[in-house]
Amino acid sequence: MRYPEFLKPGGTIGFVAPSFGCTFEPYISRFENARKTFSEMGYGLDIGPNCDKAEGIGISNSPDKCGAELNEYYKSDKNDVLMSVGGGELMDEVVPYIDFKAVAAAKPKWYMGYSDNTNFIFPSVTLSDTAAIYAPCAGDFGMIKWHPAVADAFDLITGKKLSFESYDKWEMELPENPDDLCSYYVTEPNRMKAYIGKDNSEDEEISFSGRLIGGCLDCLVNLSGTPYEDAKGFSERYADDGIIWFLEACDLNVYSIRRSIWNLRESGWFSHVKGFLIGRPGAAFGQEMFGLDQYNAVTDMLGQYGVPILMDLDIGHHPPMIPMLCGALASVSFKDNKFTIAYTLK
Repeated sequence: MRYPEFLKPGGTIGFVAPSFGCTFEPYISRFENARKTFSEMGYGLDIGPNCDKAEGIGISNSPDKCGAELNEYYKSDKNDVLMSVGGGELMDEVVPYIDFKAVAAAKPKWYMGYSDNTNFIFPSVTLSDTAAIYAPCAGDFGMIKWHPAVADAFDLITGKKLSFESYDKWEMELPENPDDLCSYYVTEPNRMKAYIGKDNSEDEEISFSGRLIGGCLDCLVNLSGTPYEDAKGFSERYADDGIIWFLEACDLNVYSIRRSIWNLRESGWFSHVKGFLIGRPGAAFGQEMFGLDQYNAVTDMLGQYGVPILMDLDIGHHPPMIPMLCGALASVSFKDNKFTIAYTLK
């Protein structure tokens, strides 16, 4: 596994828009204030040409132009790390224009983003053996007051911190007319669930380790079976470490979550698995449809592996989110409703 150099004081942050550009609120205000904040912290800025564009459908520009921007900025020596300015809807159409062979050949560079950015992060790890960070996009750094999760993401990309733990509360939804530069509206007590196979194990102390991969399930199921993933090959290459999967969903309902996991399971993605980390689902949290909820949608599909399944974790579309260092060796523990994860770069 190739690990990039961490962002140094005075280094330059590059910004790209392979998914949405910053052309509507709160994207505009947050990205503007994030740039101001980073500049005041002493960092240089290298802003890609698509960051203020809305010329594509579900992405900032045409797929070929989005891919060209990402290829150029990844290989450029004018920036030290890359942050995506946002998520979006159709970054999968950009993937054929991303040169993952060039990513593998280039000096490795941290890439940070989440949601639709799975379409770069997952292939970067499984095709190019290059670690990447699944964490908030650039706009979240435009908060007037950073939530601890945002600070954690920056501490990871700067190499100040490699161990993280769950937060006390999370955001179910935004209030009416929220402040564009507000922190997360965390109102819900954090209550995670733990299973071994299909059996509830919340009262047990659980720990395991392995090589971490995953992302947004909405995107992963589309990548499955294409030339732009090598989940099975990755699992075989790192079989001695074992694999930890993290999965979270954005728009999927509980049936779509179950179908998607079935697809990945039957495609052979979960060999050598040591455990599953499941984030709070975006649209499906609290949903129940004809006897199916967010829990048995997952455990019925993954229980056969007999490994820990930790659910409602701080990952994904209901912030805050712990930064996931994809490709790294991870050590996980869960006890007394407290989740921790620590990364080793080898």
